[in-house]
Amino acid sequence: MRKLASFAVALFLVAVTASGVGAEPLAITPFYTFNQNPLVQIYGLPAAESAVVQPAGRGWGLLAFDVANSDVDNENARERLLLDGESERSTLAFRYGVAENLELGFDLPMVAYNGGIFDGFIKQWHRFFGLPQGNRLSSPDDRLLFLYERDGEERLRMENATFRLGDVRLNGAWQLYHDRSVNPRALALRASVKLPTGSSSRLTGSGSTDLALWLTGSDDYQLPGKWGHATLFGALGGMGLTDGDVLKGQQENLVGFGTVGGGWSPRDFIAFKVQFSGHTAFYKDSDLSELTSPAVQLLFGGTYAFTPSTTLDIALSEDIIVGASPDVALHLALGQRF
Repeated sequence: MRKLASFAVALFLVAVTASGVGAEPLAITPFYTFNQNPLVQIYGLPAAESAVVQPAGRGWGLLAFDVANSDVDNENARERLLLDGESERSTLAFRYGVAENLELGFDLPMVAYNGGIFDGFIKQWHRFFGLPQGNRLSSPDDRLLFLYERDGEERLRMENATFRLGDVRLNGAWQLYHDRSVNPRALALRASVKLPTGSSSRLTGSGSTDLALWLTGSDDYQLPGKWGHATLFGALGGMGLTDGDVLKGQQENLVGFGTVGGGWSPRDFIAFKVQFSGHTAFYKDSDLSELTSPAVQLLFGGTYAFTPSTTLDIALSEDIIVGASPDVALHLALGQRF
């Protein structure tokens, strides 16, 4: 884990010390990521996204990379859940303003699973910060095994490394409010439809079609003197899911989700951000909290603008509710406005 954190910090410091150029205040938006738990990322859980939709005739593209390490091993008299492995999700996202206040787009993900290389690093991370180790001290390093048993029946097993297409998403947004000021206040209604293009047996997809609808808002404030500006942002919404192929009969068909956070931009080329993202459970009919409890993640990091149109997000996340999301995840996202 030390190598992962060192890489993230080094990359961020390189960005900070580079000669950034900002013609306008840097937009502070939520990190474009969500819970990377292998039993959750297969569904259409969306990122909060910006409260400002793309202007008519303008576009925005993003190449995001999420790497997450899971280590869950829990059982009771009837059930056992074991999630031990590393996931890597690469997403190509695109949004385009097709008309005034109307934006359309898509997400094209590629999902990989393997034993990973960060188990030892995460143990050191938890030891350094005094965080609970869970089962990591007794689990084999760099193992890939996702397993769920119920009443003696094996309902899920995935232990082969994979890399393939995930579930494609179609997206749309409508600008409900924008005050057009230098430090804007904005509100948008967003929606997405996730299609079952991935593989449910390899956990790159769920086999379900999911519809998400949410409000996302932001409020920006100019700070006194040369302290730059700060933004508060948030999102709240819900999802409807058809029945999928993973843990059939235990999947929830309605899920709520939300995000709250903020950031500070002392200069026009850099911003520091923190956010909390959570959702209700995706599964039911289980006594294992890792399946039926809500999830909350803390994400912290920042944005660096190479140019007024090109940005890089770097973030680390930590699970607030242990077991419902990966212990530690790294998020990188390169964005470009057209």
